[in-house]
Amino acid sequence: MDCVLKDLIAISKDGEWGKGEPFDDSLEMLAIRGTDFEHVRFGDTASTPRRHIPKRIAERKTLQPWDVLIEAAGGTKNQITGRTVLLRPRLFSRSELPFTCASFSRFIRFRTDLCDPQFMFWYLQYLYASGFMHAYHTQHTGVARFQWTTFSEREPLELPALAVQRRIAGVLSAYDELIESNTRRIQILEQMAQTLYREWFVNFRFPGHVKGKLVGSPLGEIPQGWEVKSLETCCHLVMGQSPASEFYNERGEGLPFHQGVTDFGEHFPIDRVFCTVDNRVAEIGDVLFSVRAPVGRINLADKRIVIGRGVSAIRSRLGQQTFLLFQLKDKFKEEDTMGSGTIFKAVTKEDMQKIPLVLPSSTIVKQFESNAQPMVTLLENLTKKNANLRSTRDLLVSKLVSGQVAVGDIETTTKG
Repeated sequence: MDCVLKDLIAISKDGEWGKGEPFDDSLEMLAIRGTDFEHVRFGDTASTPRRHIPKRIAERKTLQPWDVLIEAAGGTKNQITGRTVLLRPRLFSRSELPFTCASFSRFIRFRTDLCDPQFMFWYLQYLYASGFMHAYHTQHTGVARFQWTTFSEREPLELPALAVQRRIAGVLSAYDELIESNTRRIQILEQMAQTLYREWFVNFRFPGHVKGKLVGSPLGEIPQGWEVKSLETCCHLVMGQSPASEFYNERGEGLPFHQGVTDFGEHFPIDRVFCTVDNRVAEIGDVLFSVRAPVGRINLADKRIVIGRGVSAIRSRLGQQTFLLFQLKDKFKEEDTMGSGTIFKAVTKEDMQKIPLVLPSSTIVKQFESNAQPMVTLLENLTKKNANLRSTRDLLVSKLVSGQVAVGDIETTTKG
């Protein structure tokens, strides 16, 4: 079927931001922003803001299962507008609040007699990844915008039969289901490890704790024999610095370059740009700490990388990297708790060096790491599995949606 997107849409409306506090005749909702898309896609709404929307507007802009959201404004230099997310039914069953989309997005509700919403999501993903949507991204002044009306009325689409759409959507969505399952296991492992850390080093219920007593310290009472030292004293710190633009490339030359939190992925950074200057490098296993808003977001280096101004790399001088990771995660579980700046927060090298850290006895730390490290290793393996699943899925999207590969061939290979 040859058509344009507008032919397939039952309803499409832009988003609503509302207010942060309740008011007369308002309804509390979760407002999905473009920055929430990847989390919401896999059922995670922890960072999706709660907003209060006028009831009359909320009734018209309440989202439903199988709606597709598209980012209509915002974006960055390396991530243009036009990203999409599909709202699967389980997202709604897990939430106590209804959903709407934020101001810079809009929702699309497709005509199910003409197309499969899951397939249309994958089709839009294909158009975005292949560059077809780039022509509709504009930025004259201020905020970048996606030319929704022009795109929906002019971009020609070639759709297979409805039955084929459903088969293609089923194959591709199976990858997302596996990724979501792994992501939930990752979250559970993180919670287990962080709970163990807090039990031992915040609540002081570590093995043998009944034999000791608490004494005063700059961070409050701690077990006798423990110390409080600055990060500078017990860690090696590298602050990122961004080389000149001529040293960057997307061809894989040099080391991966990571500028800030936009490169932070699921525990490990996502490689988008490479750099041939390696004067500020994070080594494998270093804790990557964002020094620009949001300050305190944490990632791990799984390879040698060049770090830009928005990132610092931290390595324990005591060989206690796993313990250091969880101490920093606990200390900065709330982002932007340190730093200064009128527009956005940032921290200096001196700020980082002064961060106080608790140093328990090496015996207790070794016991903790022997318990926590297997969880971290499994977490890393699951994260890498997800990366492989994403890579395979994204390759299949372009081949299946474009018709380069028949869905029957993929189904036969998968069953075999």
